[in-house]
Amino acid sequence: MNRFQPLHILLALALASGGAHAQFVKGNEAVKTTPSGERQVETAPLPSAGPIRKTKPCMAASGCHAGPWHMVETRAGLMECTEVYAREGTCRASSYGSTKLSRLWVVKAGSQWLQCQLPDLGSKCVKVFAPPPANLPFPAVQ
Repeated sequence: MNRFQPLHILLALALASGGAHAQFVKGNEAVKTTPSGERQVETAPLPSAGPIRKTKPCMAASGCHAGPWHMVETRAGLMECTEVYAREGTCRASSYGSTKLSRLWVVKAGSQWLQCQLPDLGSKCVKVFAPPPANLPFPAVQ
């Protein structure tokens, strides 16, 4: 065994066990990489009608947000947002891994937008656009 082999084994174990510590959700179809290596990110669309289109969003820096933070992949990377739609001003840089907050993970699986309890599609996930109470998420402090 060469002197670097234990380091390789530790690195492999760290990468394999990184599920809840990763700053992305494996299988999130909203994030794609083109053959040229360009990263393309889709965010949840605003509903075409209804109160959300007419209400002023809660800005991330304004202190009006009282619920769980929505972890959303954006073109700028992983962000903490006050809503699933990631409208301009409603997101801030992620503090995941350094600050414990109530969080939800916004992901796309197939054609459905989901809110997941953990950064794992196997955790408790609900459809964003399902009618209440089926759309009530399961946030977790993480």
